[in-house]
Amino acid sequence: MGTKHTEAAGRIEPYTHPAAGWGALKYVALNLWRERVAAGKYGTLFAQNQPDGFDCPGCAWPDREHSSTFEFCENGVKAVAAEATSKRVTNDLFSRYSVTELLAQSDYELEQHGRLTAPMRYDAATDHYVPVSWDDAFALVARELKALAHPDQAAFYTSGRASNEAAFLYQLFARAYGTNNFPDCSNMCHEATSRGLPASVGVGKGTVVLEDFEHADVIMIFGQNPATNHPRMLGELRDCARRGATIVSINPLRERGLERFASPQDPVEMITLSSTPIASLFLQPRVGGDFALIKALAKRVLELDDAAVATNAARVLDVAFIAEHTTGFDAFTADLRAESWDVLLAESGVPRATIEQLAQVYAKGERVIATWGMGITQHKNSVATIQMLANLMLMRGNIGRLGAGLCPVRGHSNVQGNRTVGIEERPTDAFLDRMEQVFGFEQPRHHGLDVVATIAAMAAKEVKVFVGLGGNFAVATPDTEVTYAALRSCALTVNITTKLNRSHLVHGRAALILPTLGRTEIDERQGVPQGVTVEDSMSMVHVSYGINQPASPDLLSEVAIVARMAEATLGSGPGVGRGSLAWATYRDDYARIRDDIALVFDDFHDYNERIAAPGGFHLPVGPRQMKWRTASGKATFIPHAVAVDTPIARARQRHGDKLMVMMTTRSHDQYNTTIYALDDRYRGVFGMRRVIFINQADLDMLGMKAGDWVDVRSVWVEDDDGVERETVRRADGFMLVAYDIPRGCLGAYYPETNGLVPLASVADGAGTPTSKSIPVLLSPGAMPAGGGR
Repeated sequence: MGTKHTEAAGRIEPYTHPAAGWGALKYVALNLWRERVAAGKYGTLFAQNQPDGFDCPGCAWPDREHSSTFEFCENGVKAVAAEATSKRVTNDLFSRYSVTELLAQSDYELEQHGRLTAPMRYDAATDHYVPVSWDDAFALVARELKALAHPDQAAFYTSGRASNEAAFLYQLFARAYGTNNFPDCSNMCHEATSRGLPASVGVGKGTVVLEDFEHADVIMIFGQNPATNHPRMLGELRDCARRGATIVSINPLRERGLERFASPQDPVEMITLSSTPIASLFLQPRVGGDFALIKALAKRVLELDDAAVATNAARVLDVAFIAEHTTGFDAFTADLRAESWDVLLAESGVPRATIEQLAQVYAKGERVIATWGMGITQHKNSVATIQMLANLMLMRGNIGRLGAGLCPVRGHSNVQGNRTVGIEERPTDAFLDRMEQVFGFEQPRHHGLDVVATIAAMAAKEVKVFVGLGGNFAVATPDTEVTYAALRSCALTVNITTKLNRSHLVHGRAALILPTLGRTEIDERQGVPQGVTVEDSMSMVHVSYGINQPASPDLLSEVAIVARMAEATLGSGPGVGRGSLAWATYRDDYARIRDDIALVFDDFHDYNERIAAPGGFHLPVGPRQMKWRTASGKATFIPHAVAVDTPIARARQRHGDKLMVMMTTRSHDQYNTTIYALDDRYRGVFGMRRVIFINQADLDMLGMKAGDWVDVRSVWVEDDDGVERETVRRADGFMLVAYDIPRGCLGAYYPETNGLVPLASVADGAGTPTSKSIPVLLSPGAMPAGGGR
C-alpha cells in the first residue's frame, strides 16, 4: 500500500491490523447503529445459522455444527441488519421523489432508505411510483404476459437469495407458461464452474464437505478473498493453519484476510491483540494469468514424476487412480510436454522458481483442496482454467479422497440451490421428462436465454417482459448503458425485492415493485410457520425459519408472490397425476412444494423428513464416491492450449505498454451489488469507492502519481472473420491508489466499472461477463461531483 493521503472524497490510509478482530466488532456495532436496528432485535444474531433459526442471507459458506453461540460474521451482520433495519420506504418517499430524482442518488443512498413496505406501480404521467393493490399488481403481470406473441418474449431472472421452494415454484410457473428463459446470477459468477466441471468430473459442483478441511494438508486458494466475501471461511482456514496445513494464496491482490486473522471468538487473540498467520505462500499472477499458471504447475508436476521414474523414486503421479478412474491422460500429458515454458511464464506473470516452489508443495501434499472464487470464473478462458485445475487435481488423485477435492465457493446463499431445483436455461432432457411425468404438461424443450443473451434480446425488442425474483439486475450486469437501454425498452419490468435499488429506477414502460419478506422474518400461512430451504456451497440442504416480525403487514413471501403471479396468469386447478398446479395449495403449505421437488429429483427423497434433522442433509456428489457421470463413465483429462490471440493481446498490440488489464472486485462494505457503507478498510480505503489500485512502477511509467484522478477507457478488440473491431466504453473520475498488484494490472470496484465490460465480452462456453479481465487505458481526469463516492 502506498503512503497515506486524503481527498475531499475520502482518505487512503494503510490498515495495519489483522482481518476481523476488534475491527470487525467495531463495524458490527456501527452497522447495527446505522441501520437503526432496535436493541430488542439484537438477539436475531444468535439465531443466525442455528437449527431453529434462519440461514444467513449473505454468503453460501456452510455451517459447521449449528452449535456455536456465534455462527455469524461481520458481513453476515451487515446482511441481517439490512433486513432488520427500522428504516422504512413508504409512499411518502415516492411522493417526494420522482424516479428521475431517485436515479441521481448513489447505490449506497438507495440502500439506506430502508425496507419497502407495500407494492408500487410506476406512473409514467408523473414519473413517480404510486401505490397499487396486490390484486391489481398481479392482474397487470398477467395482462402483459398474456399479451405477448409467444412465451419466449418474457424472461424470468433469479437471484441467489431465493429459497429452493420459491425457485422451484418460479421455474414451474415459467415452464407452465412456456419458456426456458431463466437468466440468473449463476450466469454472472460461477457459470464457468457449472459448465466446466461436468465434462471433467461429471458434476458442476464442489466435491468436498467441511470435514475435508480437517484432514487437508495443503489448501490452494485461487482468485478468492475470504475475509470480505466468505468471512466464516477464515475460521476453517485458521484451524487448518494452526494444525500445520500449508495454505497458498493465488491472487493478483495480496489480501489481508489471507495474511493474518484474529478470531472474535478467541478470547486470547482478542485480549492480547494477537492473530493467526493464514497463508504461508503468496503467488500474484497477472490478471488473467491463472490458466497459464495452473498449466505450468501441471507441467512441473509431470516433470517431477519423470525425474522420479528416472531415479526409481516414489512416483509423484497417482498412477493407480489415473488408470482406474480417468481417461484422456496420454493426450493431456502430450500437450503438457509440448507446451513452451516461455509462453507459460509470460502469460502467467509468475517466476519459474515460484511455480516450482508451489509444485513441490502440491507434490508433497497427501490431501489437497483447491478452492476458487470469481477471480477464476470471470475471464474469457474461465472454463478452460477450471478444467485445467481439475486436470491438476486428478494427476495426484486429489478428488474423491478424504481431505481433498474441488471447492468452488459460491457467492449468494442459495445460488447453487436455485440451479439444483431447476433454474437452468439449458435444461436436460431427463429433467424435462421427469417434469412432464410429475406435472402432466408438455415442457418447453428449446434452450432459453442467459443473462447476456437476455439483455441482447431486450435491446432487440425480442424480450418485452422482465421479472426479477430478487437481485439488482441493472447493476449486476455488464455494459451498463446498453443494459439500461434494454430494460427501458421493455413493456413491463417486475422486481420482487426487500429494499429499493437501481433496477427499480431503470424500468420498462410499465413497472412494479413487489416487496417481499426477508429470510429473518416470520412467515406464517394459516397460523403455521413456514420454513424455507437452501443449499450451501458444499451441497448441504437445511431449513430456515425467520424470527422477526415482518417489516410491514403488507409484505408477501416470495413463494406467495410467485404463486399468485402464476394463478393470475395461468389459472389454477389440478394437474395430471400426483403433481398439482393448484397454486394456492403451494402458497399455503411449503411442505407440498418440497414433496413435489422430491418427485422430480431423486436426491431429494423424503425431503420434509430429512430437513427435520439438525443441519439438514447432504445431496450426493458422485466424485466423492468415485462415481463419474461423464460420457466415458470416468473422470476426464481435458487438454487446452494457451490462448495468445485474445482481445487483450490485440488491444496490447495496438496500444503498447500503456494498455492495462483491470479486474473488478468488491469492497469490504459491500455484498454483491449491495453497498452497506463506503469503507474498504483492509485495503486502506475510507469514505470513497471511485478508486483504482495500481502498481507504483506503472504510475511512474505513466507519469502519474497516487492521488491523481483519471478517466478509464476500455478497448476490447475482437477478430470478426479476420477484421479487427475495437469496442470502446468509458468510466470517468477515479482516484489512483498505489497498491501491491502486478505490473500492467489494475483493480477497481464494481458496479462502478461494470460499464467498461462490453456485452459481447464473455467466457467461452459459459457466457459469463469477463469482469476480471478488462483491457483499459487511463487518461488524466477530474474528481467527480460528490467526490469519489
